[in-house]
Amino acid sequence: QVQLVESGGGLVQAGGSLRLSCTASGSILSINNMAWYRQAPGKQRELVARLTTGGNTNYADSVKGRFTISRDNAKNTVYLQMNSLKPEDTAVYYCAANVWSTYGKGDYWGQGTQVTVSA
Repeated sequence: QVQLVESGGGLVQAGGSLRLSCTASGSILSINNMAWYRQAPGKQRELVARLTTGGNTNYADSVKGRFTISRDNAKNTVYLQMNSLKPEDTAVYYCAANVWSTYGKGDYWGQGTQVTVSA
């Protein structure tokens, strides 16, 4: 199977920065798109940033200019650099990946990491 493990969440003051990491492991043959989502209390999960295999990126309007998604293919890892954080960025952040494994093609999710931004 395939596992995604996130790290890097925590508590930060408004205006601060955090860097989230997500590493995929398991019976991986190749990884296609990788993305970060977030879910705030009482709200639906939303796409924060996506990075395709070809290097194209998509960002939610609310994070454009502040967040940057990147990946290290050699390490099967995707990052989310978050700068100028705001209290409204508080949420559980999840990574997602579309993966070809020995079990076939599938979408996988991490367990989530909490990001809390204080005013």
